[in-house]
Formats: sequence, structure tokens, C-alpha cells
Amino acid sequence: MTIVTARFDDPDARMLNDLVQAEYAERYGGEGDVTPLDAGMFVPPHGLYLLVYDDAGRPVGTGAWRAHEAAEEGYAPGDAELKRMFVRREARGRGLARKVLARLEDEARAAGRTRLVLETGTRQPEAIGLYRSSGFTELPFEQGFGTYRDSPESVFFAKSLLP
Repeated sequence: MTIVTARFDDPDARMLNDLVQAEYAERYGGEGDVTPLDAGMFVPPHGLYLLVYDDAGRPVGTGAWRAHEAAEEGYAPGDAELKRMFVRREARGRGLARKVLARLEDEARAAGRTRLVLETGTRQPEAIGLYRSSGFTELPFEQGFGTYRDSPESVFFAKSLLP
């Protein structure tokens, strides 16, 4: 497995984003995640986008964070929001998501972010388990943020990045 920094508009990133969107649509119905994202949000030092390749060079996973400098949509200054954590079905169960998550935490901390936050859905028990076992704390629904802050199918987590 190789983890590389990439752009959100990289062809492999777009292909994997299409797969995660299809999975969201399968799990929740509708069109997938409608959070507005663009490649500029993930450019260091204000964000980071990672691609995971298997030993045969196939793209199998992604993970990213983007900075929030001011309180908007429920975010706090210093937040890094986790986005697009995804591993293809055939590559799951190998610890790839945990490795990507650890790298994203380290990179966000190095960039001066003070808290890592994320939103996931109630129909993603694997993700919820990953975040809980990685030291994230579930936030009360009233402390939700972002596009899905009012969705009853959303679960919000946070983890301090302070030493």
C-alpha cells in the first residue's frame, strides 16, 4: 500500500469520488453527498487530499481534510474537517482507513489545526466504529456543523489535535 498526496480533481480521485457517491446513494437514496467541494479546499497548508494505491498500483482509497478559519455553519476556528474517507469494498478489512486517518490527523496537526471534526451517517456503522475506536468523541446533535447539520441521519464527531 502506498499513500500519496494528490489533488481532489486528479483522475483517480474523481473515479473514487464517483464510487463513494454511488455508495452514499445506495445507503441513503438520492444523489449522494451534496456538500460543495472543490479542489482548492484541499491544497496544503489549508487542506490535504490523499490517495491510497494497492501493491498493484490500483487506486483503492481516499481521505482528506479542509481547514475552517472562521466560525461558519457551526464550525469553530482552527477546525480541520475530515472529508471523503473511503476504501473500495474489495480493499476493506486491511486497516487502510485507519492508516489514512492517522496520516490526516498528523498532517492537520502539523498545519496548526486544533481540532479534527467530521460528519458521517447513521447508515455507516463501519465509519462510526472507526472514529470511536480512533479516539473521536461523538458531539451532541445540537453541535452539528456543515451541510448536514440539521439531518437526523447525521452523526458528528470531534477530536482535539492539541498536545
